[in-house]
Amino acid sequence: MTRLDRMALSLVVEPGDPRLTTLLAEHEPGRVLAAVRGDRTLPGARVPDAWRERAGDLDLAVETTRARAAASGLRWVCPGDRGWPERLGDLDHVEPLHGSGGSPLGLWLRGRGELDTTTERSVAVVGARDCTTYGAECASDLGADLADDGWTVISGAAYGIDGCAHRGALAMDRPTVAVLACGADVDYPRSHATLLGRIAEDGLVVSEQAPGQTPIRSRFLSRNRIIAALSIGTVVVEAAVRSGSLNTLHWADQLGRVTMALPGPVTSKASGGAHAAVREGRAVLVTSGADVVEEVGGLGADESAEVVRQTEFDLLAPAARSTLDGLDWREPLSAAAVAARVRLTEGQVRVSLGDLEGRGLVRREAAGWVLERRADVDRHA
Repeated sequence: MTRLDRMALSLVVEPGDPRLTTLLAEHEPGRVLAAVRGDRTLPGARVPDAWRERAGDLDLAVETTRARAAASGLRWVCPGDRGWPERLGDLDHVEPLHGSGGSPLGLWLRGRGELDTTTERSVAVVGARDCTTYGAECASDLGADLADDGWTVISGAAYGIDGCAHRGALAMDRPTVAVLACGADVDYPRSHATLLGRIAEDGLVVSEQAPGQTPIRSRFLSRNRIIAALSIGTVVVEAAVRSGSLNTLHWADQLGRVTMALPGPVTSKASGGAHAAVREGRAVLVTSGADVVEEVGGLGADESAEVVRQTEFDLLAPAARSTLDGLDWREPLSAAAVAARVRLTEGQVRVSLGDLEGRGLVRREAAGWVLERRADVDRHA
């Protein structure tokens, strides 16, 4: 009954309530649930009245929740289940932050993947909702580079940096994980419904909030600890001095994860918080996916190797490089359109496209040519 006990407790206790962590350190979930229902007491501990009030119709609430989850394709996973990431348990050993703390009772998942294997090699990429064009491009490139190197990108599916990081990973046809501050069946923000649907196809949409729950400010702060705990490291891209993404960085730091920040222009207030984190020694400065992989991989860098590294892009003829730069991942373009973009002749572009197609870098569609895979990654011996 432990799985159902944990699910029932999650419906009466606001996820992240550190008072529950204290109780679970000494008592099994079933004993705590019995005390919440009023069936018994816990020696030396007091169950908050608000929990008891919410437990009035708990059996009905559990039944309703399970029905809604089934209708939305959600599943409940908790400690002891196959697929549960053990690193989430680290949250029980750090101090609460902003009234939130402790490992989750369980998580609701939308998607077919296993949470532990999907997040085994993962990096959180977070940042400003109201990001600049520079920040959006950096986050998208970072997400794509990490995904292309086999790392899962974890973020919160919010506007701005989060969404760009997810899209960068999806462009590589790699799974990404979105951790929400509402029910995993709730598309928030609403305009990201398509994005969340795509994430669930190959990756996972995750939440410790019950199905149907709406997001409130405190839930975003509580959600951040899950993002930090699931990942090996956290990168902040564009964070103002009071940005909520710094909360995720703080959790990562408390958990002993790798903490990183991607810098912006020194005059940009949008990156003030990220710059401060670097200056104060709370984050390592990174400028690319390669930098991030070096930090989270823990292998150290061989600086002498940087000089001789070559990518497939480096080995292309100049016209082929320009042709590749003129293509897009999603919008098919004709040879003439590419030629106009990169100031080559149409004949040069057609020859280059044939070479690129042979290398598997582009593909021909009915409406034109699109990118197939990245060329600007290190060649492996």
